[in-house]
Amino acid sequence: MSDGSDKLIKAIKDKGKTLEAEMSFFDHLEALRWHLIRASIAIVIITGFVFAYYDWIYDTIIMGPSRESFWTYRTMCNVGNAIGRNFCFSKFSIQLINTEMAGQFTLQINSSLMIGITLGIPYLLWEIWRFVKPALHEKERKAATGFVFYATMLFFLGVLFGYYVITPMSLHFLATYTVSASIQNLFSIDSYISSVATLTLATGVVFELPILIYILASLGVMTPHLMRSTRRYAIVIILIIAAVVTPTPDMLTMTVVSIPLFVLYEVSILVAAAVEKRKLKKAAEA
Repeated sequence: MSDGSDKLIKAIKDKGKTLEAEMSFFDHLEALRWHLIRASIAIVIITGFVFAYYDWIYDTIIMGPSRESFWTYRTMCNVGNAIGRNFCFSKFSIQLINTEMAGQFTLQINSSLMIGITLGIPYLLWEIWRFVKPALHEKERKAATGFVFYATMLFFLGVLFGYYVITPMSLHFLATYTVSASIQNLFSIDSYISSVATLTLATGVVFELPILIYILASLGVMTPHLMRSTRRYAIVIILIIAAVVTPTPDMLTMTVVSIPLFVLYEVSILVAAAVEKRKLKKAAEA
């Protein structure tokens, strides 16, 4: 009888622990849900502002790289004149068409949302950090201090580089490339927006490489020794990425795109080395 009672009490205790764990899990899900809701509200508000001022945003920012007066074209030409080289881009024009009845309306909504998400990324990262932070130990919190700042800074540096360097060079090449003089280039507005957004945002994501290396190094997947030993392969991969991202045949464009990626790779090695040094210090203290 005593054994039966002990088993019953143990089963009740185990069930209580299980329910407590399940409640804790659902509590975490509820907390995460509210973090995401707040981030979504912020993105919706930003999207609303973008939608309200869309005329200026479309004419100045979105269509900027399609004009000969864009900052990149003028700067390249001035730099070429200063060093006695011809870096001026040939004259070009991009003619856009809309082929759908509600095309321009859906274009404004979709592009406003895309810009809203892009500008809302810092707050989204902040909410994710607030969700993860309580689960970290004090030393882990100190080690991860500045995560939101550095991730945001790298992302927007990448966005600016993609917008001011990769996008105009790619647009100029694609707009002026012809197979035959009898074929006229007429681009749909969706195709143009998609190209600008892809080139710009993809570069922003690529610039997050040091953050990715930091995470992988913290997990022990990546080491500075491994990155140094595979540097030659990384150079080849970077050149391939530069060739894919910039469909221009000249070496100047590939070089301009490749240099920041090389710098990012070297910075990532330094980040991995710093993480390894911190791990060795912890091991020594232990």
